[in-house]
Amino acid sequence: MQAWWISLVVGSGIVSMASVGVDRTAPAAAEATDSTERSRALHALNRLTYGPRPGDVDRLLVIGVDRWIDEQLYPDRIDDGELGERLARFEVLDVSTEILGEMFRVQQRARREAERRRTEDAAEDDARREQRRMEDGRRRSQEGLPRLNAQYQLVTVTRAALSERQLYEVLVDFWTNHFNVFRAKGPLRYLTTGYVEDVIRPNALGRFEDLLIATAQSPAMLVYLDNAQSVAPGSEPPQLAAAERRIRQQRMRMTAGRMRGRSGNQADQQIRQAEERIQRARERMPSGLNENYARELLELHTLGVDGGYTQDDVVDVARILTGWSIDQGTGSLGTLFVFHEWAHDRETKVVLGQGYPAGGDMEEAMVLLRFLARHPSTMRHVSSKLCTRFVADTPPPECIDAGVRAWEASDGDIREVVRAIVTSPSFWAAEHRLAKTKTPLEFVVSAVRALGATPDETPRLARIVASLGQPLYLYQPPTGYPETQESWVNAGALLNRLNLALGFASGRVPGTRFDPNAIPLSDDLDEMLARVNDAILNRTGSPNTLRIMREQAALATRPRDARAALVGYALGSPEFQRQ
Repeated sequence: MQAWWISLVVGSGIVSMASVGVDRTAPAAAEATDSTERSRALHALNRLTYGPRPGDVDRLLVIGVDRWIDEQLYPDRIDDGELGERLARFEVLDVSTEILGEMFRVQQRARREAERRRTEDAAEDDARREQRRMEDGRRRSQEGLPRLNAQYQLVTVTRAALSERQLYEVLVDFWTNHFNVFRAKGPLRYLTTGYVEDVIRPNALGRFEDLLIATAQSPAMLVYLDNAQSVAPGSEPPQLAAAERRIRQQRMRMTAGRMRGRSGNQADQQIRQAEERIQRARERMPSGLNENYARELLELHTLGVDGGYTQDDVVDVARILTGWSIDQGTGSLGTLFVFHEWAHDRETKVVLGQGYPAGGDMEEAMVLLRFLARHPSTMRHVSSKLCTRFVADTPPPECIDAGVRAWEASDGDIREVVRAIVTSPSFWAAEHRLAKTKTPLEFVVSAVRALGATPDETPRLARIVASLGQPLYLYQPPTGYPETQESWVNAGALLNRLNLALGFASGRVPGTRFDPNAIPLSDDLDEMLARVNDAILNRTGSPNTLRIMREQAALATRPRDARAALVGYALGSPEFQRQ
Protein backbone atom coordinates (compact mmCIF):
# COMPACT_ATOMS: atom_id res chain seq x y z
CA MET A 1 0.00 0.00 0.00
CA GLN A 2 2.81 2.42 0.81
CA ALA A 3 4.34 1.89 -2.63
CA TRP A 4 0.94 2.65 -4.21
CA TRP A 5 0.59 5.80 -2.15
CA ILE A 6 4.08 7.04 -3.09
CA SER A 7 3.34 6.35 -6.75
CA LEU A 8 0.03 8.21 -6.55
CA VAL A 9 1.27 11.33 -4.81
CA VAL A 10 4.44 11.56 -6.87
CA GLY A 11 2.54 11.02 -10.09
CA SER A 12 0.06 13.73 -9.09
CA GLY A 13 2.78 16.23 -8.33
CA ILE A 14 2.26 16.43 -4.57
CA VAL A 15 5.65 15.02 -3.52
CA SER A 16 8.94 16.07 -5.06
CA MET A 17 12.43 14.87 -4.25
CA ALA A 18 13.09 18.12 -2.40
CA SER A 19 9.99 18.67 -0.34
CA VAL A 20 6.44 17.72 0.51
CA GLY A 21 3.77 20.15 -0.68
CA VAL A 22 0.63 20.57 -2.72
CA ASP A 23 0.82 21.25 -6.42
CA ARG A 24 -1.42 24.25 -7.00
CA THR A 25 -2.21 23.17 -10.56
CA ALA A 26 -5.72 21.72 -10.66
CA PRO A 27 -6.10 18.23 -12.18
CA ALA A 28 -6.64 18.06 -15.92
CA ALA A 29 -10.26 16.98 -15.61
CA ALA A 30 -11.03 20.02 -13.47
CA GLU A 31 -9.17 22.35 -15.82
CA ALA A 32 -11.17 21.12 -18.77
CA THR A 33 -14.42 22.26 -17.15
CA ASP A 34 -13.03 25.22 -15.17
CA SER A 35 -15.32 27.77 -16.79
CA THR A 36 -18.52 25.79 -16.37
CA GLU A 37 -21.19 26.34 -13.75
CA ARG A 38 -20.55 22.82 -12.48
CA SER A 39 -16.98 23.76 -11.67
CA ARG A 40 -18.20 26.87 -9.84
CA ALA A 41 -20.65 24.77 -7.84
CA LEU A 42 -17.96 22.29 -6.85
CA HIS A 43 -15.58 25.07 -5.84
CA ALA A 44 -18.26 26.74 -3.71
CA LEU A 45 -19.01 23.44 -1.98
CA ASN A 46 -15.33 22.71 -1.40
CA ARG A 47 -14.61 26.06 0.24
CA LEU A 48 -17.85 27.16 1.87
CA THR A 49 -18.89 23.78 3.29
CA TYR A 50 -17.20 20.75 4.80
CA GLY A 51 -17.33 19.11 1.39
CA PRO A 52 -20.06 18.02 -1.04
CA ARG A 53 -22.39 15.13 -0.30
CA PRO A 54 -23.60 12.85 -3.08
CA GLY A 55 -25.79 14.91 -5.38
CA ASP A 56 -24.88 18.30 -3.86
CA VAL A 57 -23.28 19.64 -7.02
CA ASP A 58 -26.39 18.86 -9.04
CA ARG A 59 -28.60 20.45 -6.37
CA LEU A 60 -26.54 23.63 -6.52
CA LEU A 61 -26.92 23.75 -10.27
CA VAL A 62 -30.70 23.73 -9.80
CA ILE A 63 -30.63 26.42 -7.08
CA GLY A 64 -27.93 28.53 -8.71
CA VAL A 65 -24.54 29.00 -7.09
CA ASP A 66 -24.94 32.71 -6.36
CA ARG A 67 -28.37 32.22 -4.84
CA TRP A 68 -27.07 29.35 -2.71
CA ILE A 69 -24.23 31.51 -1.37
CA ASP A 70 -26.70 34.22 -0.42
CA GLU A 71 -28.86 31.65 1.38
CA GLN A 72 -25.84 30.35 3.32
CA LEU A 73 -25.09 33.87 4.54
CA TYR A 74 -28.45 33.87 6.37
CA PRO A 75 -28.33 30.58 8.30
CA ASP A 76 -31.36 31.37 10.46
CA ARG A 77 -33.50 31.12 7.34
CA ILE A 78 -32.29 27.57 6.57
CA ASP A 79 -34.27 24.68 8.01
CA ASP A 80 -31.92 22.52 10.08
CA GLY A 81 -34.55 20.45 11.81
CA GLU A 82 -32.93 17.09 11.13
CA LEU A 83 -29.72 18.22 12.80
CA GLY A 84 -31.74 19.62 15.69
CA GLU A 85 -33.27 16.20 16.28
CA ARG A 86 -29.82 14.65 16.39
CA LEU A 87 -28.44 17.30 18.75
CA ALA A 88 -31.37 16.81 21.13
CA ARG A 89 -29.78 13.49 22.07
CA PHE A 90 -26.63 15.13 23.42
CA GLU A 91 -26.78 15.79 27.14
CA VAL A 92 -23.94 18.32 27.06
CA LEU A 93 -26.09 20.92 25.29
CA ASP A 94 -28.59 20.87 28.17
CA VAL A 95 -26.04 21.23 30.98
CA SER A 96 -25.23 24.73 32.25
CA THR A 97 -21.71 26.00 32.79
CA GLU A 98 -22.43 26.15 36.53
CA ILE A 99 -23.27 22.44 36.62
CA LEU A 100 -20.15 21.65 34.60
CA GLY A 101 -18.19 23.65 37.16
CA GLU A 102 -19.65 21.62 40.02
CA MET A 103 -18.66 18.46 38.15
CA PHE A 104 -15.13 19.85 37.92
CA ARG A 105 -15.04 20.40 41.68
CA VAL A 106 -16.23 16.87 42.34
CA GLN A 107 -13.63 15.56 39.93
CA GLN A 108 -10.86 17.56 41.63
CA ARG A 109 -11.86 16.26 45.06
CA ALA A 110 -11.92 12.70 43.73
CA ARG A 111 -8.45 13.11 42.25
CA ARG A 112 -7.08 14.49 45.52
CA GLU A 113 -8.60 11.54 47.34
CA ALA A 114 -7.10 9.12 44.83
CA GLU A 115 -3.70 10.76 45.29
CA ARG A 116 -4.04 10.44 49.06
CA ARG A 117 -4.82 6.75 48.72
CA ARG A 118 -1.86 6.24 46.43
CA THR A 119 0.40 7.90 48.99
CA GLU A 120 -0.97 5.73 51.79
CA ASP A 121 -0.63 2.61 49.67
CA ALA A 122 2.93 3.33 48.55
CA ALA A 123 4.08 0.13 50.21
CA GLU A 124 1.89 -2.04 47.97
CA ASP A 125 3.54 -4.20 45.37
CA ASP A 126 3.80 -3.08 41.74
CA ALA A 127 0.93 -5.25 40.53
CA ARG A 128 -1.49 -3.79 43.08
CA ARG A 129 -0.42 -0.22 42.27
CA GLU A 130 -0.91 -0.84 38.55
CA GLN A 131 -4.37 -2.29 39.17
CA ARG A 132 -5.32 0.77 41.23
CA ARG A 133 -3.97 3.08 38.52
CA MET A 134 -6.12 1.35 35.89
CA GLU A 135 -9.18 1.51 38.12
CA ASP A 136 -8.64 5.23 38.70
CA GLY A 137 -8.24 5.75 34.94
CA ARG A 138 -11.48 3.91 34.16
CA ARG A 139 -13.34 5.87 36.82
CA ARG A 140 -12.05 9.20 35.53
CA SER A 141 -13.06 8.32 31.98
CA GLN A 142 -16.61 7.76 33.23
CA GLU A 143 -16.78 10.95 35.27
CA GLY A 144 -19.36 13.44 34.13
CA LEU A 145 -17.12 16.28 32.98
CA PRO A 146 -14.64 14.31 30.81
CA ARG A 147 -17.55 12.41 29.28
CA LEU A 148 -19.45 15.60 28.46
CA ASN A 149 -16.34 17.29 27.08
CA ALA A 150 -15.78 14.34 24.77
CA GLN A 151 -19.44 14.49 23.81
CA TYR A 152 -19.10 18.16 22.89
CA GLN A 153 -16.27 17.30 20.50
CA LEU A 154 -18.70 14.91 18.81
CA VAL A 155 -21.34 17.65 18.71
CA THR A 156 -18.84 19.75 16.74
CA VAL A 157 -18.16 16.94 14.26
CA THR A 158 -21.88 16.16 13.94
CA ARG A 159 -22.76 19.78 13.19
CA ALA A 160 -20.00 19.97 10.59
CA ALA A 161 -21.14 16.76 8.92
CA LEU A 162 -24.91 17.14 8.99
CA SER A 163 -25.85 20.81 9.23
CA GLU A 164 -27.53 22.44 6.25
CA ARG A 165 -26.03 25.72 7.51
CA GLN A 166 -22.60 24.78 6.26
CA LEU A 167 -21.03 28.21 5.81
CA TYR A 168 -22.10 29.13 9.33
CA GLU A 169 -20.39 26.02 10.76
CA VAL A 170 -17.23 26.81 8.78
CA LEU A 171 -17.24 30.33 10.25
CA VAL A 172 -17.83 29.05 13.78
CA ASP A 173 -14.69 26.95 13.36
CA PHE A 174 -12.81 29.95 11.94
CA TRP A 175 -13.70 32.25 14.84
CA THR A 176 -13.10 29.51 17.42
CA ASN A 177 -9.57 29.31 16.03
CA HIS A 178 -9.13 33.07 15.75
CA PHE A 179 -10.18 33.54 19.39
CA ASN A 180 -8.63 30.27 20.55
CA VAL A 181 -8.77 28.99 24.13
CA PHE A 182 -7.18 25.82 25.53
CA ARG A 183 -9.67 23.55 27.24
CA ALA A 184 -7.09 21.65 29.32
CA LYS A 185 -6.15 24.74 31.36
CA GLY A 186 -7.80 24.49 34.78
CA PRO A 187 -11.32 25.98 34.80
CA LEU A 188 -11.45 25.95 31.00
CA ARG A 189 -12.39 22.30 31.35
CA TYR A 190 -15.86 23.53 32.24
CA LEU A 191 -15.84 26.98 30.60
CA THR A 192 -15.03 26.05 26.98
CA THR A 193 -18.39 24.59 25.99
CA GLY A 194 -20.21 27.73 27.10
CA TYR A 195 -17.58 29.87 25.39
CA VAL A 196 -18.30 28.30 22.00
CA GLU A 197 -22.07 28.07 22.50
CA ASP A 198 -22.70 31.49 24.04
CA VAL A 199 -19.88 33.66 22.67
CA ILE A 200 -18.67 32.34 19.32
CA ARG A 201 -21.79 30.84 17.78
CA PRO A 202 -24.21 33.77 18.36
CA ASN A 203 -21.71 36.25 16.88
CA ALA A 204 -20.17 34.26 14.01
CA LEU A 205 -22.05 36.26 11.37
CA GLY A 206 -22.69 39.42 13.37
CA ARG A 207 -20.56 42.53 13.90
CA PHE A 208 -16.88 42.00 14.61
CA GLU A 209 -17.04 44.59 17.38
CA ASP A 210 -19.69 42.59 19.24
CA LEU A 211 -17.72 39.37 18.81
CA LEU A 212 -14.55 41.03 20.07
CA ILE A 213 -16.25 42.43 23.17
CA ALA A 214 -17.99 39.11 23.87
CA THR A 215 -14.67 37.25 23.81
CA ALA A 216 -13.00 39.93 25.95
CA GLN A 217 -15.68 39.50 28.63
CA SER A 218 -15.75 35.72 28.43
CA PRO A 219 -14.53 33.95 31.59
CA ALA A 220 -12.86 31.38 29.31
CA MET A 221 -10.70 34.03 27.61
CA LEU A 222 -10.05 35.91 30.86
CA VAL A 223 -8.74 32.70 32.45
CA TYR A 224 -6.91 31.36 29.40
CA LEU A 225 -4.86 34.53 28.84
CA ASP A 226 -4.66 35.42 32.54
CA ASN A 227 -6.43 38.78 32.48
CA ALA A 228 -8.52 37.65 35.45
CA GLN A 229 -5.27 37.87 37.44
CA SER A 230 -4.26 41.32 36.18
CA VAL A 231 -4.60 44.15 38.70
CA ALA A 232 -3.14 47.60 39.20
CA PRO A 233 0.04 47.22 41.30
CA GLY A 234 -0.65 47.74 44.99
CA SER A 235 -4.41 47.25 44.73
CA GLU A 236 -6.38 44.88 46.93
CA PRO A 237 -10.04 43.94 47.37
CA PRO A 238 -11.92 46.16 49.82
CA GLN A 239 -13.25 43.05 51.56
CA LEU A 240 -9.69 41.99 52.38
CA ALA A 241 -8.80 45.44 53.71
CA ALA A 242 -12.00 45.51 55.82
CA ALA A 243 -11.21 42.07 57.25
CA GLU A 244 -7.74 43.23 58.22
CA ARG A 245 -9.17 46.30 59.94
CA ARG A 246 -11.53 44.14 61.98
CA ILE A 247 -8.67 41.87 63.01
CA ARG A 248 -6.56 44.85 64.08
CA GLN A 249 -9.45 46.23 66.14
CA GLN A 250 -9.97 42.86 67.82
CA ARG A 251 -6.25 42.58 68.52
CA MET A 252 -6.26 46.07 70.07
CA ARG A 253 -9.15 45.14 72.34
CA MET A 254 -7.27 42.01 73.39
CA THR A 255 -4.18 44.06 74.16
CA ALA A 256 -6.24 46.52 76.19
CA GLY A 257 -7.34 43.65 78.41
CA ARG A 258 -10.97 43.72 77.51
CA MET A 259 -10.95 39.97 76.95
CA ARG A 260 -9.58 37.79 79.77
CA GLY A 261 -9.73 34.22 80.93
CA ARG A 262 -10.95 31.32 78.88
CA SER A 263 -13.02 33.46 76.53
CA GLY A 264 -9.94 35.61 75.90
CA ASN A 265 -7.88 32.55 74.93
CA GLN A 266 -10.60 31.42 72.56
CA ALA A 267 -10.80 34.87 71.03
CA ASP A 268 -7.02 34.97 70.61
CA GLN A 269 -7.12 31.62 68.81
CA GLN A 270 -9.94 32.81 66.56
CA ILE A 271 -7.99 35.97 65.70
CA ARG A 272 -4.88 33.93 64.81
CA GLN A 273 -6.95 31.68 62.55
CA ALA A 274 -8.51 34.71 60.88
CA GLU A 275 -5.05 36.21 60.36
CA GLU A 276 -3.87 32.96 58.76
CA ARG A 277 -6.86 32.95 56.40
CA ILE A 278 -6.16 36.54 55.39
CA GLN A 279 -2.51 35.69 54.82
CA ARG A 280 -3.43 32.74 52.59
CA ALA A 281 -5.87 34.96 50.68
CA ARG A 282 -3.15 37.58 50.24
CA GLU A 283 -0.73 34.96 48.93
CA ARG A 284 -3.30 33.91 46.33
CA MET A 285 -3.97 37.50 45.32
CA PRO A 286 -2.62 38.68 41.97
CA SER A 287 0.12 41.18 42.66
CA GLY A 288 0.26 43.24 39.49
CA LEU A 289 -0.14 43.64 35.76
CA ASN A 290 -0.42 40.65 33.41
CA GLU A 291 0.19 41.48 29.75
CA ASN A 292 -0.77 38.13 28.17
CA TYR A 293 -4.26 39.04 27.00
CA ALA A 294 -3.28 42.57 26.03
CA ARG A 295 -0.53 41.27 23.76
CA GLU A 296 -2.70 38.63 22.05
CA LEU A 297 -5.58 41.10 21.73
CA LEU A 298 -3.34 43.32 19.61
CA GLU A 299 -1.20 40.70 17.86
CA LEU A 300 -3.79 38.01 17.10
CA HIS A 301 -7.33 39.21 17.66
CA THR A 302 -7.19 42.67 16.09
CA LEU A 303 -4.23 44.58 14.61
CA GLY A 304 -1.89 41.74 13.69
CA VAL A 305 1.82 41.39 14.41
CA ASP A 306 2.60 44.19 11.94
CA GLY A 307 -0.29 46.36 13.08
CA GLY A 308 1.83 49.29 14.23
CA TYR A 309 1.65 48.89 18.02
CA THR A 310 4.59 49.07 20.44
CA GLN A 311 5.46 47.47 23.76
CA ASP A 312 4.26 50.65 25.46
CA ASP A 313 0.89 50.12 23.78
CA VAL A 314 0.78 46.56 25.12
CA VAL A 315 1.44 47.78 28.65
CA ASP A 316 -1.21 50.49 28.49
CA VAL A 317 -3.77 48.08 27.00
CA ALA A 318 -3.08 45.77 29.95
CA ARG A 319 -3.56 48.72 32.33
CA ILE A 320 -6.87 49.63 30.65
CA LEU A 321 -8.06 46.05 31.09
CA THR A 322 -7.20 45.79 34.78
CA GLY A 323 -10.30 44.91 36.75
CA TRP A 324 -11.81 42.84 33.90
CA SER A 325 -12.11 39.58 35.76
CA ILE A 326 -14.41 36.75 36.88
CA ASP A 327 -16.46 36.10 39.99
CA GLN A 328 -13.96 34.51 42.36
CA GLY A 329 -15.66 34.89 45.71
CA THR A 330 -16.16 32.16 48.28
CA GLY A 331 -17.87 29.23 46.64
CA SER A 332 -17.78 30.91 43.23
CA LEU A 333 -17.06 28.92 40.11
CA GLY A 334 -15.73 31.84 38.09
CA THR A 335 -18.42 31.50 35.45
CA LEU A 336 -19.41 35.19 35.26
CA PHE A 337 -17.64 38.32 34.05
CA VAL A 338 -17.18 41.03 36.67
CA PHE A 339 -15.44 44.38 36.75
CA HIS A 340 -13.43 44.96 39.94
CA GLU A 341 -13.17 48.69 40.37
CA TRP A 342 -10.62 48.25 43.14
CA ALA A 343 -8.26 46.44 40.72
CA HIS A 344 -8.43 49.03 37.95
CA ASP A 345 -5.54 51.30 37.06
CA ARG A 346 -7.07 54.78 37.07
CA GLU A 347 -4.04 56.68 35.81
CA THR A 348 -3.57 58.18 32.32
CA LYS A 349 -2.89 55.79 29.40
CA VAL A 350 -2.14 56.17 25.69
CA VAL A 351 -2.73 53.44 23.05
CA LEU A 352 -1.84 53.99 19.39
CA GLY A 353 -1.88 57.73 19.98
CA GLN A 354 -5.33 57.75 21.58
CA GLY A 355 -5.39 59.10 25.12
CA TYR A 356 -7.37 57.75 28.07
CA PRO A 357 -7.65 60.36 30.86
CA ALA A 358 -7.04 59.57 34.50
CA GLY A 359 -10.02 58.42 36.52
CA GLY A 360 -11.43 56.07 33.89
CA ASP A 361 -13.33 52.92 34.80
CA MET A 362 -14.66 49.89 32.92
CA GLU A 363 -15.92 52.03 30.04
CA GLU A 364 -12.42 52.92 28.86
CA ALA A 365 -11.85 49.27 27.92
CA MET A 366 -15.08 49.34 25.93
CA VAL A 367 -13.81 52.44 24.13
CA LEU A 368 -10.54 50.65 23.42
CA LEU A 369 -12.22 47.52 22.02
CA ARG A 370 -14.50 49.57 19.74
CA PHE A 371 -11.47 51.55 18.57
CA LEU A 372 -9.53 48.35 17.80
CA ALA A 373 -12.51 46.81 15.98
CA ARG A 374 -12.56 49.78 13.58
CA HIS A 375 -8.80 50.20 13.19
CA PRO A 376 -7.50 49.89 9.59
CA SER A 377 -4.88 47.34 10.70
CA THR A 378 -7.62 45.17 12.22
CA MET A 379 -9.67 45.33 9.04
CA ARG A 380 -6.67 44.24 6.99
CA HIS A 381 -5.43 41.57 9.42
CA VAL A 382 -8.77 39.84 9.92
CA SER A 383 -9.73 40.15 6.24
CA SER A 384 -6.38 38.56 5.39
CA LYS A 385 -7.12 35.63 7.70
CA LEU A 386 -10.56 35.18 6.16
CA CYS A 387 -9.00 35.21 2.68
CA THR A 388 -6.50 32.61 3.84
CA ARG A 389 -9.36 30.43 5.01
CA PHE A 390 -11.55 30.80 1.93
CA VAL A 391 -9.20 31.61 -0.96
CA ALA A 392 -5.49 30.77 -0.69
CA ASP A 393 -2.73 30.12 1.82
CA THR A 394 -1.06 33.27 0.50
CA PRO A 395 -4.09 35.55 0.30
CA PRO A 396 -4.26 37.74 -2.82
CA PRO A 397 -4.10 41.49 -2.07
CA GLU A 398 -7.25 42.06 -4.14
CA CYS A 399 -9.16 39.66 -1.88
CA ILE A 400 -7.97 41.45 1.25
CA ASP A 401 -8.90 44.80 -0.28
CA ALA A 402 -12.42 43.52 -1.00
CA GLY A 403 -12.80 42.49 2.64
CA VAL A 404 -11.52 45.84 3.92
CA ARG A 405 -13.87 47.82 1.68
CA ALA A 406 -16.84 45.78 2.90
CA TRP A 407 -15.69 46.23 6.52
CA GLU A 408 -15.56 50.00 6.10
CA ALA A 409 -18.92 50.17 4.36
CA SER A 410 -20.74 47.94 6.85
CA ASP A 411 -18.99 48.95 10.10
CA GLY A 412 -17.51 45.49 10.50
CA ASP A 413 -20.54 43.37 9.61
CA ILE A 414 -18.97 39.91 9.28
CA ARG A 415 -21.70 38.76 6.89
CA GLU A 416 -20.86 41.54 4.44
CA VAL A 417 -17.12 41.03 4.76
CA VAL A 418 -17.48 37.32 4.03
CA ARG A 419 -19.88 38.05 1.17
CA ALA A 420 -17.31 40.40 -0.41
CA ILE A 421 -14.56 37.80 -0.11
CA VAL A 422 -16.45 34.78 -1.45
CA THR A 423 -17.93 36.71 -4.37
CA SER A 424 -14.66 38.41 -5.33
CA PRO A 425 -12.79 37.49 -8.53
CA SER A 426 -9.97 36.13 -6.34
CA PHE A 427 -12.27 33.52 -4.83
CA TRP A 428 -13.26 32.20 -8.26
CA ALA A 429 -9.81 32.41 -9.89
CA ALA A 430 -8.77 29.13 -11.52
CA GLU A 431 -5.39 29.07 -9.80
CA HIS A 432 -7.06 28.95 -6.39
CA ARG A 433 -9.30 25.95 -7.08
CA LEU A 434 -8.32 22.65 -5.47
CA ALA A 435 -5.28 24.49 -4.11
CA LYS A 436 -5.84 24.35 -0.34
CA THR A 437 -5.15 21.31 1.81
CA LYS A 438 -7.83 20.11 4.21
CA THR A 439 -7.17 20.15 7.94
CA PRO A 440 -7.80 16.85 9.77
CA LEU A 441 -11.27 18.03 10.79
CA GLU A 442 -12.08 19.02 7.21
CA PHE A 443 -10.70 15.76 5.84
CA VAL A 444 -12.61 13.48 8.21
CA VAL A 445 -15.89 15.37 7.90
CA SER A 446 -15.57 15.68 4.11
CA ALA A 447 -15.03 11.91 3.88
CA VAL A 448 -18.16 11.32 5.97
CA ARG A 449 -20.13 13.69 3.75
CA ALA A 450 -18.75 12.26 0.49
CA LEU A 451 -19.90 8.80 1.57
CA GLY A 452 -23.32 10.07 2.56
CA ALA A 453 -22.51 8.69 6.01
CA THR A 454 -23.82 9.71 9.43
CA PRO A 455 -21.74 10.09 12.62
CA ASP A 456 -22.91 7.79 15.37
CA GLU A 457 -23.40 8.93 18.98
CA THR A 458 -20.00 7.94 20.36
CA PRO A 459 -16.87 10.13 20.61
CA ARG A 460 -14.94 7.87 18.24
CA LEU A 461 -15.12 10.09 15.16
CA ALA A 462 -13.80 13.06 17.15
CA ARG A 463 -10.97 10.83 18.38
CA ILE A 464 -10.08 10.06 14.77
CA VAL A 465 -9.77 13.80 14.10
CA ALA A 466 -7.49 14.02 17.14
CA SER A 467 -5.39 11.07 15.96
CA LEU A 468 -4.65 12.99 12.75
CA GLY A 469 -3.30 15.91 14.78
CA GLN A 470 -6.25 18.18 15.55
CA PRO A 471 -7.82 17.39 18.94
CA LEU A 472 -10.72 19.80 19.18
CA TYR A 473 -10.42 22.69 21.68
CA LEU A 474 -7.02 21.42 22.78
CA TYR A 475 -4.57 23.61 20.89
CA GLN A 476 -2.45 25.26 23.55
CA PRO A 477 -0.97 28.31 21.73
CA PRO A 478 -3.34 31.28 21.38
CA THR A 479 -2.82 31.29 17.59
CA GLY A 480 -5.31 28.44 17.09
CA TYR A 481 -4.81 25.63 14.61
CA PRO A 482 -3.03 26.79 11.43
CA GLU A 483 -4.91 27.23 8.16
CA THR A 484 -2.05 26.57 5.75
CA GLN A 485 -0.81 23.36 4.18
CA GLU A 486 2.69 23.36 5.69
CA SER A 487 1.26 22.34 9.06
CA TRP A 488 -0.73 19.42 7.68
CA VAL A 489 1.09 18.04 4.64
CA ASN A 490 3.94 15.58 5.06
CA ALA A 491 4.53 12.00 4.00
CA GLY A 492 3.45 10.48 7.31
CA ALA A 493 0.29 12.59 7.62
CA LEU A 494 -0.87 11.78 4.10
CA LEU A 495 -0.21 8.07 4.59
CA ASN A 496 -2.27 8.15 7.80
CA ARG A 497 -5.09 9.78 5.87
CA LEU A 498 -4.91 7.10 3.18
CA ASN A 499 -5.09 4.34 5.81
CA LEU A 500 -8.10 6.03 7.33
CA ALA A 501 -9.71 6.42 3.90
CA LEU A 502 -9.34 2.70 3.21
CA GLY A 503 -10.87 2.01 6.61
CA PHE A 504 -13.85 4.24 5.81
CA ALA A 505 -14.42 2.48 2.49
CA SER A 506 -14.34 -1.00 4.02
CA GLY A 507 -16.52 -0.08 7.01
CA ARG A 508 -13.70 -0.65 9.50
CA VAL A 509 -13.76 2.89 10.96
CA PRO A 510 -15.93 3.11 14.07
CA GLY A 511 -18.00 6.21 14.60
CA THR A 512 -19.92 6.35 11.32
CA ARG A 513 -22.81 4.61 9.62
CA PHE A 514 -23.10 4.55 5.84
CA ASP A 515 -24.55 2.44 3.05
CA PRO A 516 -21.83 1.10 0.73
CA ASN A 517 -24.50 0.35 -1.86
CA ALA A 518 -24.79 4.08 -2.54
CA ILE A 519 -22.25 3.24 -5.25
CA PRO A 520 -23.79 0.24 -7.07
CA LEU A 521 -21.69 -2.86 -7.69
CA SER A 522 -20.75 -3.85 -11.21
CA ASP A 523 -18.70 -6.56 -12.86
CA ASP A 524 -17.35 -3.85 -15.15
CA LEU A 525 -14.42 -2.30 -13.28
CA ASP A 526 -14.29 0.74 -15.56
CA GLU A 527 -17.95 1.41 -14.89
CA MET A 528 -17.40 1.34 -11.12
CA LEU A 529 -14.31 3.52 -11.50
CA ALA A 530 -16.40 6.11 -13.33
CA ARG A 531 -19.07 5.95 -10.62
CA VAL A 532 -16.51 6.50 -7.85
CA ASN A 533 -14.83 9.34 -9.75
CA ASP A 534 -18.24 10.95 -10.13
CA ALA A 535 -19.54 10.34 -6.59
CA ILE A 536 -16.39 10.87 -4.50
CA LEU A 537 -14.10 13.04 -6.63
CA ASN A 538 -16.83 14.90 -8.53
CA ARG A 539 -15.04 14.08 -11.81
CA THR A 540 -11.76 15.69 -10.74
CA GLY A 541 -9.63 12.53 -10.71
CA SER A 542 -6.48 13.03 -12.76
CA PRO A 543 -5.52 10.38 -15.35
CA ASN A 544 -2.71 9.21 -13.09
CA THR A 545 -5.00 8.90 -10.08
CA LEU A 546 -7.65 7.02 -12.04
CA ARG A 547 -5.06 4.70 -13.56
CA ILE A 548 -3.57 3.71 -10.21
CA MET A 549 -7.01 3.38 -8.59
CA ARG A 550 -7.97 0.94 -11.35
CA GLU A 551 -4.75 -1.04 -10.94
CA GLN A 552 -5.34 -1.45 -7.21
CA ALA A 553 -9.00 -2.38 -7.62
CA ALA A 554 -8.08 -4.96 -10.27
CA LEU A 555 -6.23 -6.90 -7.57
CA ALA A 556 -9.52 -7.63 -5.80
CA THR A 557 -11.24 -10.94 -6.45
CA ARG A 558 -14.80 -9.76 -5.79
CA PRO A 559 -16.69 -6.69 -7.05
CA ARG A 560 -17.44 -5.70 -3.44
CA ASP A 561 -13.74 -5.58 -2.58
CA ALA A 562 -12.95 -3.76 -5.83
CA ARG A 563 -15.53 -1.11 -4.95
CA ALA A 564 -14.06 -0.70 -1.46
CA ALA A 565 -10.60 -0.27 -2.97
CA LEU A 566 -11.83 2.35 -5.44
CA VAL A 567 -13.65 4.31 -2.75
CA GLY A 568 -10.77 4.11 -0.29
CA TYR A 569 -8.13 5.21 -2.74
CA ALA A 570 -10.42 7.99 -3.98
CA LEU A 571 -10.77 9.33 -0.43
CA GLY A 572 -7.02 9.06 0.04
CA SER A 573 -6.14 10.60 -3.30
CA PRO A 574 -4.40 13.97 -3.72
CA GLU A 575 -7.55 15.36 -5.32
CA PHE A 576 -9.63 14.58 -2.23
CA GLN A 577 -7.02 16.13 0.10
CA ARG A 578 -7.55 19.44 -1.69
CA GLN A 579 -10.40 21.84 -1.58
